[in-house]
Amino acid sequence: MERQRIRPAKASDVPALKAVTDAAYRPYVARIGRAPQPMEADHAANVAAGKVFVADEPGTGPAELAGLVGAVVVQAYADHLFLDSIAVHPDAHGRGVGRRLLRFVDARARALGLPEVRLYTHATMWENQEIYPRYGYEVVERRTDGPYDRVHYRKRLLRRVS
Repeated sequence: MERQRIRPAKASDVPALKAVTDAAYRPYVARIGRAPQPMEADHAANVAAGKVFVADEPGTGPAELAGLVGAVVVQAYADHLFLDSIAVHPDAHGRGVGRRLLRFVDARARALGLPEVRLYTHATMWENQEIYPRYGYEVVERRTDGPYDRVHYRKRLLRRVS
């Protein structure tokens, strides 16, 4: 059941956005040897710039997770949509939040008339390197950007015929 709603983030979401991002990326701190870049992002500035979209879901009981459960940060360029960050709260794993966010990113790129989505992940985030190809992403290159060893991906979007 798809109960999550994806919507533009608002200023009042910033504390929850930070909490979700930190929870999602915290397991990688030890692997990378430092905080992943999304944990250090200026969430308020990204929200104000219209770059953040959040997934929230209603709670149906005291044991249910409710509220913000995931988020994406995207930036439109002339020839692609850059997926800067995707985060799903660990308590929401297995609910399809990540899948829905990735589908949203594709739809957003299409709505903006952009032919592809690009992203990168840290080389030590091997879980992501297994996930992204299942959603149509292909490796473009691996390179070091400052202190980060990154694997860059792209997904070419097929034009929908009406």
